[in-house]
Amino acid sequence: MQAQNPLNILIVDDEPLARDRLRTLLSDLAVQLPSVVVGEAANGLQALDFLRDHPVDVVLADIRMPGMDGIELATHLGRLEKPPAVIFCTAYDNYAVQAFDLNAVDYLLKPVRAQRLLAALHKLPGPRPGSELLAGIGQEVRGGGRTHLSCHERGRLLLVPIGEVLYFKADLKYVTARTVEREYLLDEALTHLESEYADRFMRLHRAVLVAKTALAGFEKAAGDDAEAYGWALLRGVPEKLPVSRRQWAPAKALIKHS
Repeated sequence: MQAQNPLNILIVDDEPLARDRLRTLLSDLAVQLPSVVVGEAANGLQALDFLRDHPVDVVLADIRMPGMDGIELATHLGRLEKPPAVIFCTAYDNYAVQAFDLNAVDYLLKPVRAQRLLAALHKLPGPRPGSELLAGIGQEVRGGGRTHLSCHERGRLLLVPIGEVLYFKADLKYVTARTVEREYLLDEALTHLESEYADRFMRLHRAVLVAKTALAGFEKAAGDDAEAYGWALLRGVPEKLPVSRRQWAPAKALIKHS
């Protein structure tokens, strides 16, 4: 990389001292590899908010952070039109080993050493692992699925809190996520969402997953209704969701025991 084009870097860590250390290391390495720290964030949500208006070349991210961890941040960054490179800075060597196996995203163990950071930065640009692989590592970190889903709308990346989603509905290659306020079009696979959020959502139909807490009741479909065996009623929205014959009994049992 040429000296006249310094790397623009965002540091993401919930510990101020850790952010300060990375700033110091980058300053010490400036002669060998010019860079500019254009911003800092304490978690993934703050980082994404910053990146909406401040594109960067590299994100140095911790793994375990409140609000949104570094792995989940990387899954959302991977959906950007021009995603920045991500280097994880972590105290957990078990996740570092997995990253090295990927031979794509680098993991630096804390306390980060100057020459190790320099070596990681010299690898850029480079390939990054797919979002599904990152999501799998992330579930190990936080013990569950992503806290947010992301979608592109009018050139901007929007975050959808998973706790606000009432249902997912598949239509051709896209999936619609419905909240009380509105719908979001996602580039996600329904089967992957079902696996990631098995504790929160259940399948009603081949094309529908519903939040278990959103179910309000059921009604039987008319005898000539070819779309569904029955219909699920939801809390907060007027729509009804189709229920297949196979899922009718399990869905009704869930309501009965909730």
